[in-house]
Amino acid sequence: MLITSIKINGFKNLKEINVSPHPKLNIFCGNNAQGKTNLIEAIWLCSGVRSFRGTKDKDMIDISGEEMEIDVGFRDKRRRQDICYRMARPYVKEKNCSLNGVRVKAPSKLFGSLDCVIFTPEDLELSKGSPDRRRQFIDLAAAQIKNSYKSVSDKYEQVLEQRNNLLKSIAFGRSEKDELDVWDIQLAQMGSYITLMRNSYSKKLAEYAMRLYADISGGREELSLRYVSTVFETVDDRSDYKNDLANEYLACLRAGRDEDIRLGYTAKGVHRDDLCAYINGLPARDYASQGQHRSIALVLKLAQANILTEETDDAPVFLLDDVLSELDPSRQSFVISRIDNMQVFITCCDENIPENKTGKLYHIENGRIVK
Repeated sequence: MLITSIKINGFKNLKEINVSPHPKLNIFCGNNAQGKTNLIEAIWLCSGVRSFRGTKDKDMIDISGEEMEIDVGFRDKRRRQDICYRMARPYVKEKNCSLNGVRVKAPSKLFGSLDCVIFTPEDLELSKGSPDRRRQFIDLAAAQIKNSYKSVSDKYEQVLEQRNNLLKSIAFGRSEKDELDVWDIQLAQMGSYITLMRNSYSKKLAEYAMRLYADISGGREELSLRYVSTVFETVDDRSDYKNDLANEYLACLRAGRDEDIRLGYTAKGVHRDDLCAYINGLPARDYASQGQHRSIALVLKLAQANILTEETDDAPVFLLDDVLSELDPSRQSFVISRIDNMQVFITCCDENIPENKTGKLYHIENGRIVK
């Protein structure tokens, strides 16, 4: 997958950006607060995923502007395509997004057209950060392979919120306990499906990550990954999520009702699961060094890109937002060497193209490409 053109105007501080990226390496350099990350964010939005910076709608348009437009042309293994993302004040909630000239209902409907893998400094905390961050990582990665998964995981979150609200209402005596049945059945069915999907993806992830980690550690350490469920002891060799797994999930929810009412939230379920890493058999969360945590994060992102390439037969666009400056030279070289088959966009402060690489170098100043 290759991005062939990028046009941006009015997105945050970006003005009149118009570039034809190199098919391999593209480096956007400049001082801090000049717009480098804004450019990466604009590309990422066109993949149909929310801003990795948590940007609010009203802040996407330049503070002194009235509208913004992002236009990204790209080519996948089948054809050329174009994504346009527009917003205007005062109706910033009413985004105008189109794919190949056809308007889509919401930006999320763009998902699955332009496949990107993004790596930010915050992702370096993926291994030692909260389980929620790892769940988000695996959900997005799995959805890139099976787009229908995203709608199920989104629906699960909606139903979970309804159940949690009901739990509080029961605690205050405003609702009855048996009203939980309708929500429990839905959570059990969707949660069982999500568990199977996550577990299956985790196994693929573990295979790639193990090989990559062996390379980055010089064969001195072994990385293993395991998806840990709060509902099931194991789902290996189980596939009937509509009956077998759903019934066990439902029994777990019902058994925990009294405790959930006391707590005011659902204590067990896929929203509490985790992807656990082990180095030489020891839990990374408890024993890994800062360097080991960073290496785990690196190989997880690289494994995600490799799996996506294998499953779709099309390499994703790889976005590196100011990550290389956070890594030592050996890890920098490791990352660059492992994404050589992809189109890469890098933001950094130094005007340096990695050794033995060809590409384009852009300098950004005050939201504009000046050279």
